[in-house]
Amino acid sequence: MRRIFCFKTLHEVMRRVVFLGAAFAVAACTPYAKVTLKHPVFTGPVGGGALGEAEKCIGLAMGPDHRHPLRALGDCLEALQIASEELQRPPESTLARRDYDFALSRALGIVCHEKLDLWSKPLVVPGLHGEYVLTHRPDPRPEWNPTRYDFTPADEFDIHGRYVTQRTVREGIGAPIIAVEREPRKNARRDFAPSRLYYSVTMVAHFDGRRCVLSGHDPLAEETVSFHGHTLPLAADFTVPLAVMLQETDPGKHGLARVFNPEKYAHTAAIERLQPYDPGKTIVLVVHGLMDSQATWVPMINTLRGDPFIRQHYQFWFYSYPSGYPYPYSAAILRHQLDEVERRFPGRKPMVVIGHSMGGCITRLLLTDSGDQLALKIFGKPLDQVPLSPHTRAYFEDELHFHHRPEIGRAILIAAPLRGSDLAAGWLARIFTAFIRPLKIASEASREMLHLTTIREEELKPKRRANSIDTLSPKSRFVNAINTIPICPGVPCHTIIGDRGRGDSPNSSDGVVPYWSSHFPPASSECIVPCDHSAHQDLRTIAEVLKILKAHAE
Repeated sequence: MRRIFCFKTLHEVMRRVVFLGAAFAVAACTPYAKVTLKHPVFTGPVGGGALGEAEKCIGLAMGPDHRHPLRALGDCLEALQIASEELQRPPESTLARRDYDFALSRALGIVCHEKLDLWSKPLVVPGLHGEYVLTHRPDPRPEWNPTRYDFTPADEFDIHGRYVTQRTVREGIGAPIIAVEREPRKNARRDFAPSRLYYSVTMVAHFDGRRCVLSGHDPLAEETVSFHGHTLPLAADFTVPLAVMLQETDPGKHGLARVFNPEKYAHTAAIERLQPYDPGKTIVLVVHGLMDSQATWVPMINTLRGDPFIRQHYQFWFYSYPSGYPYPYSAAILRHQLDEVERRFPGRKPMVVIGHSMGGCITRLLLTDSGDQLALKIFGKPLDQVPLSPHTRAYFEDELHFHHRPEIGRAILIAAPLRGSDLAAGWLARIFTAFIRPLKIASEASREMLHLTTIREEELKPKRRANSIDTLSPKSRFVNAINTIPICPGVPCHTIIGDRGRGDSPNSSDGVVPYWSSHFPPASSECIVPCDHSAHQDLRTIAEVLKILKAHAE
């Protein structure tokens, strides 16, 4: 009987290991985003009269026999001017807007691909009826200096991938182009900016005779544009810059490495903004979970940016960190980062923080005043009475003694293992944690802690407390201690929990985190969605987040 049991146990171990390996292989083979360039094709009904002439000019510019870039550009400008004149006649023509946008995109494509310089001086372009002067309206803000960027029309991209399954656009006038900074920013960390900005800009062209003036518009800041006395919706593509950023930066490439060797990737712990800072908009700070990266939020951000209310009221930032760290340590780093944000951008509106999985546990700590309570529950006395070495004392001061963050006005916890997960205490987790190289200071702190405390039989021994998986165990002394401390009053907190569609709450689970762990009695609202642990990417979760954000702004 014992042999049968051992065989079955071994078989189960092998089955789970094979399944886990297959899951990692599939994830590795499926890119977050795949971006390919294409040649846009003019489609749809052909316009008559003047628009017919415009479309002929577009055909000439895109024809196989047209090898002279400036002449092709001149044909595009001819088409663009004809469509521009048609747009001035009421009522506005849908065909005229389509021809205008397409001609402008092709003109900008020629400028970009042929590396024609119109940003430092006007460009003289030959046309069918005389020369054009193509120029642009300068922007005094250094961040919007076009000489710093490479531009590509958005309609030249095909996008696919795990995180870009839908394309979020706004129909309107103008040519959405993707701007990518050429050189890394020297002061990116100071400004909480990415090393390179990937952004969508919508170009609009105005004619004064044979002079064509381009103006760039921020589609996340402007919904409409004034065009010859008319107010028209501004065209936008909100998805392509996210897809290009994912493909070029590949934030998931160090996902497992940041778990197994977090100290090596300490420099990757940072708050970054996805767009130019706007003091009039509330920051939504998103925090990822274990074995993940900031890329995991792209489906939610891409969908939310499709809502004009969100674009008007919110800007998205993220906190990324090596997820092999004990999560109290990651929360301590985040608090220091928020101190720097306050110094750089003081007087902001109260932010909204959204945390998924372990990111939800980190977020919960930002809402808590620990006082001496954690030290009393872990050491049995206040921290200043515990005989610790100076560097270990500083470590525990950061982890165990903190105040709630006053800059946070609301929090959303998604699939958060607030009371731990049995998976983090199981045999598979023990195998996994054996490969995690512990943070040196955390290991030293754990050793000192062992000498100064008595560990009960049902508790997790702190000898391996130096990694994130141990601090997600229901046996963790920290997990049990933090759940005796209430969150600060006055800050609404919401929970979103998955049940895999089984409708069996309160005995449900999202496959990783059980309901009893994610359920949070102080929450202002609780929403159960029929999905797995990747609840933050589910459309029903995103709809709930949208509802919460609208209520918060109002």
